[in-house]
Amino acid sequence: MTTMRMLKLAALAALALPLTAAPARQTMPAAQPEAAFTYQEVMVPMRDGARLQTVIMRPRGATGKLPILLQRTPYGVPGGPLKTVPASYQYLAADGYIFVFQNMRGQFKSDGDFTMSMKLQPPGSKGVDEASDAWDTVDWLVKNVPENNGRVGMWGVSYPGYASAVSLARPHPALKAVSPQAAWNDWWQNDDLHRWGAARLSYATDWLFSLQNNDQGEDFDYGGKAPVDTYDWFLKLGPVANLDTRYFKGSVPQFTAMIEHPDYDAFWKDQHWTDRLGSTTVPTLHVAGFWDQEDPRGTWKIYEKMEAADPKGLNMIVAGPWAHGTWHTTNDRVGYVPIGRDAGTEFMRDIEAPFFAYWLHGKGQQPKFEAKMLQSGSWQWKSYAKWPPAGATPTDLYLHADGSLSFNAPGAGEGCRDYVSDPANPVPFRERPMSRTYPSQEWRWWEAADQRFADHRPDVLSYVSEPLDADLTVTGEIAATLMASTSGTDSDFVVKLIDVLPDDFESRPARALGDYPATLNGYQWPIAMEVRRGRYLRSFEKATPLTPDQVVAWDVPLRDHDHVFRKGHRIMVQIQSSWFPVIDRNPQKFVPNIYKADPADFVKATQRVCAGSMIRLPVMR
Repeated sequence: MTTMRMLKLAALAALALPLTAAPARQTMPAAQPEAAFTYQEVMVPMRDGARLQTVIMRPRGATGKLPILLQRTPYGVPGGPLKTVPASYQYLAADGYIFVFQNMRGQFKSDGDFTMSMKLQPPGSKGVDEASDAWDTVDWLVKNVPENNGRVGMWGVSYPGYASAVSLARPHPALKAVSPQAAWNDWWQNDDLHRWGAARLSYATDWLFSLQNNDQGEDFDYGGKAPVDTYDWFLKLGPVANLDTRYFKGSVPQFTAMIEHPDYDAFWKDQHWTDRLGSTTVPTLHVAGFWDQEDPRGTWKIYEKMEAADPKGLNMIVAGPWAHGTWHTTNDRVGYVPIGRDAGTEFMRDIEAPFFAYWLHGKGQQPKFEAKMLQSGSWQWKSYAKWPPAGATPTDLYLHADGSLSFNAPGAGEGCRDYVSDPANPVPFRERPMSRTYPSQEWRWWEAADQRFADHRPDVLSYVSEPLDADLTVTGEIAATLMASTSGTDSDFVVKLIDVLPDDFESRPARALGDYPATLNGYQWPIAMEVRRGRYLRSFEKATPLTPDQVVAWDVPLRDHDHVFRKGHRIMVQIQSSWFPVIDRNPQKFVPNIYKADPADFVKATQRVCAGSMIRLPVMR
């Protein structure tokens, strides 16, 4: 089994995690435990004749009719009976469900091609798409699975999260509850493939190759030998198009499409499937992680679209201090930062399981919250009547020319700070050496990693406040506006909002090698980070060059958050113009297709950040 597939199965379904410790060694052979579920593999027919590999698992010994919980995935289904109930859905299993896992088209034994397209067929069309495959699957299950109660739920994280969400564009009458978790709706604006048109180079490389180069989830081998430092490998690669011409050679169609469609054209717009959502009729529990390093935005946008037409109050959202999918694990830390409670177990036990129990079993009370957040910093669960909540005041935090950060507007004549951005020496997005995306834990929590590795680089500007004299609670959408210029004709600006922990945050004696730098004292803990690409300041649809040295406004969305900057902490903002290789390098010379830039197009540029630059915080009073 490949690294990619093992990690996805572990993170998204935990299909092999036992609930109890291994038994002590015995002198006599132990009796083999009976499987927790019955197991059946079938090929479910779709309306066009394609058949999709589907596994049906009923709890062994269960009597009576049970609801169905369906998960559609490109990552593989259980290959045989499970000895134990997976930890990631033990609380669901306790209520009793027929669990169904299905491989999407073109993956493993399923027929067809795995195009990855989110485009939906026109209303009334007989064509197929992910919404129609979900409809056909639900229809077949309720008609053919013995002893089901006619109610179906869908759930899943990441690709299974999207597959759950898109079913709502054309919901089957038997679909009674859906939980899209870390789902997406637009791959150009954000999530897996881009950040506002800037390509997610290293992640897209590993993720797309494993999904499309073959149907078994094989990993990219980087030309025959996995690099010790992917930063160095991608730097030597040169322009992004070289990855396709030298290595992929057209075997990863989605990556080729990224290169051929750099702008927000019809190829991307036609896949903006949430335009097809109508009135909310199916109870829906959206789940997002504030530190989701893969799909941080889509959940919020799907929730927002459904909330616009939710007459019965069926649309809800939950978010917490989680990386991608870690709400399905025991989770008591944000990277290295302790939170003092098991946020993952609380979600699975107290939110997810009761949601499905009510809507599919009719047990318990109807969940009535609109938005439930495990607020970082305070580490307390908060419920809100709407999201963003009423009561938050937009408050501007200004970047000053002396490197300070305050709520005081800049004085008359306050100037700029500058630095030189060199594409030959880009700012790394995490500490080097960098592993590939999946084999190590560094990828999972890089968005919560200490930013001191970047602070004080000559091509990074840091702005820092005085220690706070009281807690500062920020709840809602955060955004930045930079008044900035470049000497080039194209550029990126990256904005990082950071919670600087006090120098006496913890007391840990340094007894062994590595103890001292491992403390959290002075830790620069990122709360929100994002990039904006200059060629798309005027229009996403048509890239245009920047005017050298002209100061213009750069609006940088920084996502939704619920965070308390505690008394005694400082707030920091870092500004830089590269974030490599998670984001491809901007050559800083405008070219029509940035991914096909010539090596000579990569030039140094002087960047200026000027008075009036600020972060807009939704401050709760």
